[in-house]
Amino acid sequence: MDWRVVLRDLMAGWARIKPWVTDVSLFLARARAQGRRILFEGAQGTLLDIDHGTYPYVTSSSATVGGVCTGLGVGPRAIDAVLGVAKAYTTRVGEGPLPTELLGALGEKLRESGKEFGAVTGRPRRCGWFDAVVVRYAARVNGLDALALTKLDVLDGLDQIQIGTAYRCRDAVLTELPGDLAQLASAEPVYETMPGWSRSTAGATRFGDLPEAARRYVARLEAITGVPIAIISTGSAREHTIIRDGSAASEWLR
Repeated sequence: MDWRVVLRDLMAGWARIKPWVTDVSLFLARARAQGRRILFEGAQGTLLDIDHGTYPYVTSSSATVGGVCTGLGVGPRAIDAVLGVAKAYTTRVGEGPLPTELLGALGEKLRESGKEFGAVTGRPRRCGWFDAVVVRYAARVNGLDALALTKLDVLDGLDQIQIGTAYRCRDAVLTELPGDLAQLASAEPVYETMPGWSRSTAGATRFGDLPEAARRYVARLEAITGVPIAIISTGSAREHTIIRDGSAASEWLR
């Protein structure tokens, strides 16, 4: 390709984005000084963090809360609260350990119901039961104040739902994520079984509208992860969201 064509296209693109290019650290510092509220949003998951993830099956950046500081040039005191996001079950794209992975028909059902395919590559995501060990680790590393639980509706219609509460590694039972990747890869999940629900949760906007079994499932996840669930997603539309009364999220969004 002619380099002059490439340069022309680049300059045209630069003309469009130039007004938005600035010293982000300074911009955010001034916004804070003005008392403006700032929402930081991270990408990827905790186990893909280059320092705290399951290396070498990681991304090339800091996917934990520390990435806010290293990526944007703000100090840790600029972060007043942290909301974690976790699905009602567990997924992973590509290689790497996934102890609660479901193979066969049930895993395929979650994948199809949850539309678990990579947004860019279209690769099918691996699906498994909720892994409380991983979420507890994420809560510790990120200092979570609350959780947003997404895709609860994907679990509709299951007779039973399992929660991975620990790992069995040879003769030991681990309740915390092991730092040894080989140990994690060979770990067998220890499950707690809960009853499922037949009534649909799709589109629910109030916690009280959920089936009793779904409410018990949410309460158990809170107890076993040690993190309150402030937001529950029950569908893909913006309005298909439950903001729990009295939760941290209800205060943040007030």
